[in-house]
Amino acid sequence: MAPPHVTRFAPSPTGHLHLGHAHSALAGFRAARETGGRFLLRIEDIDLGRARPEYETAIFEDLAWLGLAWEEPVRRQSEHFDDYRAALARLAAAGLLYPCFCTRAEIQAEIARAPSAPQGPDGPLYPGTCRALTGDERDRRLARGEPHALRLDVARARARIGSDLTFEEEGRGPVLARPALFGDVVLARRDFPASYHLAVVVDDALQAVSLVTRGEDLFPATHLHRLLQALLDVPVPRYRHHALLRDDAGRRLAKRDGARAIRELRRLGLSPAEVRRRAGFPD
Repeated sequence: MAPPHVTRFAPSPTGHLHLGHAHSALAGFRAARETGGRFLLRIEDIDLGRARPEYETAIFEDLAWLGLAWEEPVRRQSEHFDDYRAALARLAAAGLLYPCFCTRAEIQAEIARAPSAPQGPDGPLYPGTCRALTGDERDRRLARGEPHALRLDVARARARIGSDLTFEEEGRGPVLARPALFGDVVLARRDFPASYHLAVVVDDALQAVSLVTRGEDLFPATHLHRLLQALLDVPVPRYRHHALLRDDAGRRLAKRDGARAIRELRRLGLSPAEVRRRAGFPD
C-alpha cells in the first residue's frame, strides 16, 4: 500500500479556474485521500502585477463547490518572499548566480545572430552573454544601479553536484535529470523576487509535499527542479504528470485562450458531479 501522500494544488490568481485546473486539483486531492494523506492548497501569487484578490476568492469558491477540502492555513507566495531570498542567498554564496543585464531585445538580437542557437522547451536558450563578464565589470554595473536579473550558472551548478541526478516519475520509474534543458535560467528579477522554478522548489520543500501532481507540460521543468533541490539540499518528492485536457480542436485548455471557466459552467446549471465528470473524474 502506498504511503500517505502530501499533495498540493497551486493555482495562480490571475483568472478563473477552468476544467484543466479542476482535473489537476482533483488529481492531487484524490491521490492524498486514497492514501490517507494530506491535500494542500497554495496560491502562487508571486506575480503581484497580475494577481487579483477576486480571483483568489473565486478559486476557493470553485474548489469548495467541486467538493474539495484542504488544510489551513493556505500558503500564499506573496507572504513568503523571505524564504525565496534565503534560497537565492544560499545559491549566491556558493557562487552559482550571476547578474544578467541583457534586455529581452538584446537577447533576441544575439540569438538572431546565431541561427543554430540551442533550443530549450521554451524556445532558444539564453546565449550566456553576461556569464562572460569579468567580476570588475559586474561590480561597476551593479554599482551604477543597472537593472538586472539573477541567472543560475547551470554548468557550474552541475559541476558542484558532481554526479547524475534522478527523479521518480510514477508509471515510468527513475528519470535521469537533464537540467541544462533550460540553460542559465532566470531565478529572480528586481521586480520579481523569485521565478516559478525557484519558488515551487522552496514551497514544496517547506510544505513537505511528497507527491507532485501536475500537467505533462511541466514535465521538462522537473529536470531543472531536481537540480535546484540538490543545490538547496531539500527532499525530493515523487512526480505524477498527467495528460492535459484539450478542446474539440485539440488545443490544451488555457486561460489565455478563453477556456470555459468553472464559474460559467456553474451558471449554466451543471452540477459538481457533471463538472467532475467533464474534468475526467467521474464519481
